[in-house]
Amino acid sequence: MDTKFENGPEYPKLLDNNDPLGHYRQRFYLKKDSIYMCGNSLGLASKDAEETLQHAIEQWKEHGIKIWNVEGNKYYLYSSYLARLLAPLVGVRENEIAVLECTSAVIHQAISTFYKPTKNKYKILVDDINFPTDRYAVDSQVRLKGYEPKDAVKVVKSFDGKYMKEDDIIEAMTPEVCLILLPTAYYRTAQILDMKKVTKAAKEKGILIGWDLCHSIGVLDTDLGSLDADFAVWCNYKYLNGGPGAAAALYINRKHFQLLPGLAGWYGNKPETQFHLKQEFEHQKDANGWQIGTPCVFSMAAMEGALRMFNEAGMANIRKKSLHITKYMMYLVEEKLAKFGFVIGNLKNDSQRGGHICLEHDEGYRISVALKSRGVIADFRDPNVIRLTPTALYTSYMEVYDVVNILVDIMETESYLKIGLKRDYVV
Repeated sequence: MDTKFENGPEYPKLLDNNDPLGHYRQRFYLKKDSIYMCGNSLGLASKDAEETLQHAIEQWKEHGIKIWNVEGNKYYLYSSYLARLLAPLVGVRENEIAVLECTSAVIHQAISTFYKPTKNKYKILVDDINFPTDRYAVDSQVRLKGYEPKDAVKVVKSFDGKYMKEDDIIEAMTPEVCLILLPTAYYRTAQILDMKKVTKAAKEKGILIGWDLCHSIGVLDTDLGSLDADFAVWCNYKYLNGGPGAAAALYINRKHFQLLPGLAGWYGNKPETQFHLKQEFEHQKDANGWQIGTPCVFSMAAMEGALRMFNEAGMANIRKKSLHITKYMMYLVEEKLAKFGFVIGNLKNDSQRGGHICLEHDEGYRISVALKSRGVIADFRDPNVIRLTPTALYTSYMEVYDVVNILVDIMETESYLKIGLKRDYVV
């Protein structure tokens, strides 16, 4: 795609008219007089997702308890069904993915399975700028093993409070480390770690490693299969548009299928004997064996329609559009907003940048509220970051152009100065 951008109003029209993914926009519920720039936090509802969710509701209305037996036991085996749609997005076999619970519960499941501390190898390696739920889960699992986090959790510090260096992570892989959990992309800066480099180093040192894909799934073309990491976790409600509260996913490398899940539940039992209701757990020896409870059908059903769309569009195409439209936004920011004190707080290199733009400003919070009052839905992260996400499947180039011009107007009129500092629960 052309990256010799222009800052005039006709140029984004030209880009939209030649966007091979532009037609997907019609399949989402877009509000008039509103520009949605928050797909990194919660993706928009699509007609495809609505259709599959409504279909599940109709099946429940029609069949009651017999819903588990309709359509070839589809809903009874819903994790496997959705895994077939997720597998191509991350480059693994479908039996290496389970869809279950919420992200935090899935992290607990993974850590409880793979954290087997010994006298000499008992530490879990994390960083200090990841989304905090990962750290909460790690600290909790360490305590359950009788350790204190200050002794058994090794924290790699960001060198500048914003970014991580892969070499710093690798240097911290000392003999007492037995497990690593890191994000693919950071929620605040959109930085992408070199998963291949870090995973290779961990394997060479005999350390198990897992990746949190929450801020990269659906925007980054990932190949977990060739990476050969031990596990991965992710949510399905951000870029994948699975809906608020959508079930999360767990990848278990097939070389670990013989392990027992740390948190066993009846849905991890072999489906053939599940309703024999034996008191002894018969582990299903693939990723489905890490399921815990009955499938949350309505928090999974919308995912079905959304994931079909991703398979139809193709992750390589989605990544290409995402990189191009975010690069266009960065160009406009530098052309029109730098004079107002805005700084691009994400790395600009394609290989190191996720799907959102991090716009930094000392008045970031009040400016983000002013944006919302003008119909631009973005979010704010402390201390000074406005996160803006032009999403490949439903954001137009004209919307990107309009958002930047709205920011120009907010700064020229100083309308943000009229906004107080008291915050809502969700910002």
